[in-house]
Amino acid sequence: MKTQATDIDKLDFQHLNWELQLNLDLILEENNQLAKKIDIENLIPLINAIQDAERIFLIAAGRSGFAMRAAAMRLMHLGRSVFFVGDTTTPAIREGDLLLVASGSGTTASILRAVEKAILAGANVIALTTAASSELAKLAGHTVLIPAAGKQEFDGHKSKQYAGSLFEQFLFLLMDVVFQSLWKIGGTTAEELWQRHANLE
Repeated sequence: MKTQATDIDKLDFQHLNWELQLNLDLILEENNQLAKKIDIENLIPLINAIQDAERIFLIAAGRSGFAMRAAAMRLMHLGRSVFFVGDTTTPAIREGDLLLVASGSGTTASILRAVEKAILAGANVIALTTAASSELAKLAGHTVLIPAAGKQEFDGHKSKQYAGSLFEQFLFLLMDVVFQSLWKIGGTTAEELWQRHANLE
């Protein structure tokens, strides 16, 4: 008996539905397991540096850049003077400023050059990376280690997701954790933060 097209569509739908649920479970579980490995005390110097900085600059490439742009927006909502490196309105960094750097590998050449320039200008540098012994970690004044898989770790030992997906996802979550803590410390209300939301959309 010939299988009807509608039967095939139904089977494909069921398989895809099952696959999507498995992937959702995988991503949530990997982030949950990574959360248990993070040294939370290592975030305290990051919190202090953000509080003490005159201005905050953020830099990252690719998908990590999107996560750091989200962090920049939240820091702006807190009333901080924030810039994302590479934007046309980003000024020169100087002494008293903070550069937050995210790079899974810690070896991205353009980012390392920016870090070196920031150090020469007298700025404080904090890195978020998977690689504790990377050049970025060596240059930074403080490093927050995110023990996720690097982009070229294909063995599936640290993550079954593609490339640096787990690092990028967790970077977004971790910076939201930092924001949440800063918000509570500052004591501002949600209504006050809302006044800083974009209103030209």
